[in-house]
Amino acid sequence: MIESRLRNVTDHIQTACQRAGRNSKEIEIILVTKGVDLKKMEEAYQLGFRGFGENRVQDLVSKQELLPEDIRWHFIGYLQTNKVKFLMENVILIHSCDRLELARELQKQAEKRNRSFEILLQVNTSGEETKHGFQPDAVEEAAFAVVGLDRLRLRGLMTIGPNTRDEDQIRRSFALLRTLRDQMRYKFSSVDWYYLSMGMSADFEIAIEEGANLLRIGSAVFGARP
Repeated sequence: MIESRLRNVTDHIQTACQRAGRNSKEIEIILVTKGVDLKKMEEAYQLGFRGFGENRVQDLVSKQELLPEDIRWHFIGYLQTNKVKFLMENVILIHSCDRLELARELQKQAEKRNRSFEILLQVNTSGEETKHGFQPDAVEEAAFAVVGLDRLRLRGLMTIGPNTRDEDQIRRSFALLRTLRDQMRYKFSSVDWYYLSMGMSADFEIAIEEGANLLRIGSAVFGARP
């Protein structure tokens, strides 16, 4: 079941890339494992997938201890400052840095561990009050502050598409993130603004067409959460 679902997702990625004139090799799938049992994760691992994303620190920590060490863990959920210290060493990317308070805590914990964190700034491009993230007009100021934190390596931007079936609205949200990324590349040329993390199971094709290269895919592979 998971194998056929993964094949279906990769087929749709290929089709979206063809429409957008992009190379599908540019696209990385992060399998979202919120509420997913270990058996399903192990099946995806056996099929060759190594990028997994968790929304909760405690779940990430417990799954890390039980699954192979070569999994590339991404943290993609809301991150409380008091949970930062529990993130283990092999979290390769934090997608959801949504406030400067969190950036400063990441810096503090990184200094204690003599390590660094790669992060994305989460931006609220939909305007929905239920969504976390910097407002679009605050991204430049946030980037300036984060660039000054020597233990944080800023790698790009992340957003969550609006909760709607209106494809034009979804597209505008993703296009705004791409525009912001392009502006930040010009203003902060020393930063490698490589990643655009946007697009989930319901809207990843639109995200690809608007420039995404990190997709966060859960239910399209693992099925609906119980």
